[in-house]
Amino acid sequence: MKQLRPALVSFLLLTVITGVAYPLVVTGIGQAVFSDAANGSLIKEGDKLVGSRLIGQPFSDPKYFFGRPSATSPQPYNGAASSGSNLGPTNPTLATIITERVAALRALDPENKSLVPIDLVTASGSGLDPHISPAAAEYQVPRVARLRNRPEAEIRALVKEATEGRTFGLLGEPRVNVLLLNLSLDGRNSSH
Repeated sequence: MKQLRPALVSFLLLTVITGVAYPLVVTGIGQAVFSDAANGSLIKEGDKLVGSRLIGQPFSDPKYFFGRPSATSPQPYNGAASSGSNLGPTNPTLATIITERVAALRALDPENKSLVPIDLVTASGSGLDPHISPAAAEYQVPRVARLRNRPEAEIRALVKEATEGRTFGLLGEPRVNVLLLNLSLDGRNSSH
């Protein structure tokens, strides 16, 4: 009994601290300081949920910009099934998948002879990346402009406007959020 009582008191105390108090404090700070991010960085049009700034979405209509391929299954961009493809650079399956993706992009825009940026044919580590590189967006400009019957310069301006710089000016690489870019293509204003 001498050892059981302190063990139970420690167990209950640590349960309250780590299982109740700590999560409440962290959630409170998150809601107070980072409310948008803590709630999933959701994008809404009025009362309608359009998506999230943090999770990619499938765009298959060629008049839209495509994001990185998703590695999740059974549905693409399924946040509950986040995973990488786990295929290494020497895996023949990866080479086959990339070849098929390059061929699909070329078929949609046969006049575009530029190299296909790697992020348009490979999944990210999470399989959910909502961003592409500015080079991947630029590669798609001619197709999107042609299919929307709009000048390439106008589409390039939208890409430039949608390009986010490095975090804090030095971390990461410039990137383009595909959902936000596609919303601006349609002239849709989104809120979060």
